[in-house]
Parts: sequence; structure tokens; C-alpha cells
Amino acid sequence: MSRLSSRSSNSTFSQKPLMPVTTLAVDIGGTGIKAILLDAEGNPLTERSRVRTPRPATPQAVVAAVVKLAGEQGMFDRVSVGFPGVVRQGVVHTAPNLDGSWQGMELAQVLEKLLHKPVRVANDADVQGLGVIQGRGVELVITLGTGVGSALFVDGRLVPNLELAHHPFHGDKTYEEELGAAALHKVGKKKWNHRLSRAVAVLSRVFNYDVLYIGGGNAKKVALDLGPNVKLVSNMAGLLGGIACWQSPDEQGRPD
Repeated sequence: MSRLSSRSSNSTFSQKPLMPVTTLAVDIGGTGIKAILLDAEGNPLTERSRVRTPRPATPQAVVAAVVKLAGEQGMFDRVSVGFPGVVRQGVVHTAPNLDGSWQGMELAQVLEKLLHKPVRVANDADVQGLGVIQGRGVELVITLGTGVGSALFVDGRLVPNLELAHHPFHGDKTYEEELGAAALHKVGKKKWNHRLSRAVAVLSRVFNYDVLYIGGGNAKKVALDLGPNVKLVSNMAGLLGGIACWQSPDEQGRPD
């Protein structure tokens, strides 16, 4: 926040320059945990670092990995974290591809105590979406990785807690069962892409989106003619969206 200081009774004001703000952006996935430092405009200041997600992926083990990555990245002013599950006000409610002990974990609070910086935590697909959307019309994001993430935006505003992954998609099979990493490994790239094509058609009819963005670690395996309103996006968006987490009101609705 810029500050104004009065120098005389004539109300002469001078504006102090803003100090540069550096964000540690963290992306927690079912397979890997990534981190990078970003400047105030979202430009990378460091090389992305990555470690494998520990097994079992308990809160203690994952938090320890995040703290280690943070120490390797250098100095920062604030932290954004994308998390693979439902997060409300910094508290984890679901983590289907991690350990079963995450429910109720106050992740933002724990990381703030350990890193001594303010922390915002959001669903990883929401963060990825914040990094790629244009803010016009209906924009849907799906992430293809260990599991399947999803986020929906209307005129740039997030529709909270959209969880497509565990919704039935083909018979009694869910999106995650049909399109997650385990399914890709089991059926192979060709059949997996056929399933994805069918999923895109279904999502188009359900959401009538203006744009569908497909990201995540397995987006590089997509081999389809996607059409003009479906875009593949870099997995880096899951980190770059961390800036947008701080440019938007937080989950309590307080402006920055």
C-alpha cells in the first residue's frame, strides 16, 4: 500500500516508492512439489526447483519438503501455495491423492509459523486458472496429473469448490478414474486421448464455456485436435498463478 505524508500545512504530498515484492510460489502435487520465486509482475527470479512428493504424503512430510524448497529459493516476502484438494480459509478439507490425515490441517497457519511470512493457500487448479484466464465470459480449467483438477471462472470470478474429479463421467467411472495418471499408465496414450476427447465434448455441453484450458503434468500427453476454444497451457501456470492469489481478495473477502 502506498503511503502519503504531509510536509506542510499547505498539504504538499509526496508518494513513497513501492518496495519490490517477491512471492514464493509453491505447487503441491500428488507426484511432485515445485517452487519458484516471482517478482511483482509474475516474472521468474529463480529456476524452478522440484522434489518428489514424499510417500506417505503426510502433512508433516509435505510441509517439511515445502520448507526445504523455500530455503533453497532465497529471500521472499510472501507465499502462495496450490494444493491438490478443497481448501477453505487456509484449511484443508480434502486431499484425495495425498495421505488420509490432511482433513482439518491448517496449512496456511502452519506454513506462516515456519516460514515467518504471510501465506495464502488455494486449490491447485484454481491457482493454475488464475495464471491463465482472460477474465471474460465462462472459462473452465482442468488439470491432468496424478488426479484431475478443475476450476470455473465467470467474468474472471472464481466459482468456488468445483470438484469434477470424483463426478461420474463414463458409466460409474469418474473423471479421475478415466483420466488420472493411473488410467493413462493402464490404457496407454491413444485410448486415454480418446477418453479425453469424450470428456471435452461432455464438458462443453455442460458448461457452455467460452474457453477450456487444459494444464497439469500430463497435458503434454494430449494429442488431439482441440478446436479454437480449447487451449493447452504450461504446467508453470500452477506457479505463476500464485501472483494472482495476492492480487485478488483473500478467502475472507479482505482486499489487499
